[in-house]
Parts: sequence; C-alpha cells; structure tokens
Amino acid sequence: MFEKLDEVERRYETLYHQLGQPEVITNQAELQKVAKEYSELGKVVDLYRRLKRLDEEIRENRELLSSEEDEEMKELAREELMRLVEDREKTEQGLRTALLPKDPNDEKSILLEIRAGTGGDEAGLFASDLFRMYAKFAEKNHWRLEVLSRHFTGVGGFKEIVALVEGKGVYSKLKFESGVHRVQRVPVTESQGRIHTSTVTVAVLPEAEEVDVAIDPNDLRIDIFRSSGQGGQSVNTTDSAVRVTHLPTGIVVSCQDE
Repeated sequence: MFEKLDEVERRYETLYHQLGQPEVITNQAELQKVAKEYSELGKVVDLYRRLKRLDEEIRENRELLSSEEDEEMKELAREELMRLVEDREKTEQGLRTALLPKDPNDEKSILLEIRAGTGGDEAGLFASDLFRMYAKFAEKNHWRLEVLSRHFTGVGGFKEIVALVEGKGVYSKLKFESGVHRVQRVPVTESQGRIHTSTVTVAVLPEAEEVDVAIDPNDLRIDIFRSSGQGGQSVNTTDSAVRVTHLPTGIVVSCQDE
C-alpha cells in the first residue's frame, strides 16, 4: 500500500507544479482537469503525510521508553504512546476509506426533478415541501440552485419542478434521494381530518459534460403555445411558450414565461 501511496504523493506534487505552468493556466479545460485531480488527491496525501508523521513520533516515543530511567517520565511516555497508536489507527482507517474507488459522478452538479404522483392536490403540495427542503439544504451547503422549469397545481403546489443544483460534491450527497417518496398526513385541503397518502417521484441526474453538437434546423419542429401557471394576465391567454422537438431523437425542450 505504501508504494502506491508514494506514487500518489509524487503525482500530487507534479500536479501542484503543473497548476503554475503558463500552458495549463491559459487552457481552461486543462486547468479544470488538473485542478480537479489535484483536489481529489489532496485528502489522500494529507492523510498519508499525517500517517508518516505519526509513525515517526511513535518510533521516537519507543526509543525514549527504552532509554529513559525516570519512572515518571516513562509513565508520561507510555500515555503519549497509547494516544499516538490510537491516532494512527484512526488515520490509517481514514486513509483506507479515502482510497476506495469513487463514483466518477460524485463531484458533479445535478439536475433535480420532482414530480407529483398519486394524491391529487396534496401530492403537489408534498412536491412543493420537498423542493423547499432541498433548496434549504442547498443553501446550507452553499450550492447554487436555479429553477429551470415548473408547473403549478391549482392550490399552489407543483405538478413538477426541475432545478439545476451546482456545487462541489452535490451528486454524492443527493444521489440516494432518487425514487418515490411517500407521506401520510392530514392535508390542508382536507376538511374532515382524514389522513391521506401521497407520493412524489424524485430524480437526481448528474450534469452531463458539455459537448459540441451540430443540429440540422430541418430536424427541428418548433411549436408556439399558451403557457400555464401562476403568471400575469398574459398566461393562458397569449402564445407565451415555445416547445422545440428534435425529430430524429424525440428530445423535447420547452420554455415559457409566467
């Protein structure tokens, strides 16, 4: 293991020097690539260096124990040795964990999709509650959240909402949120106090890498229609929404003013 870690440490030092080279600094794509790898190796290298320092301190402490004649000093050295050995075990465990293979998408930003399922208006309100929860969590972690699209229900909930959440490690923290979420509660729309069950579907998708794509305009169908939602007077009365369909793949992109 230590031979591999020596190689990782050498690679870390190489990346550090590359970050200061003009040919890397002036190439944005290469700079991001080098900076990302440097950041990923940083935790492993820090733990490895700490482990080596602890090994040296343990060696020095044992030498002191073997040569020291004063019993009081020996007792202090024994206590210090116990602390160092315990610290080393924790550091080694952390290092082994840091060396485990990672999901290549863990550091990526995400597309967060929330859609109301069964439960009618209450499901839409539950979707709204979930979105506010994720928005607060994003704020707490200093992530940037941008709503890309949303469709309201009649009582202020969401039929669906799609948002871009940008930041370091977003996918690693939210990827297990994907799936069906269920709530059992008395809805605000319930006048007789009955408990309802509602579901919401959450999808967490890692943001795709940017690629250059050539699209033939003849492969596109562009539709203009009336938008829906809680907007101004023009909503539902004027053609304020656009839908673009890529005919060969069936991919649809829509945009509307609210």
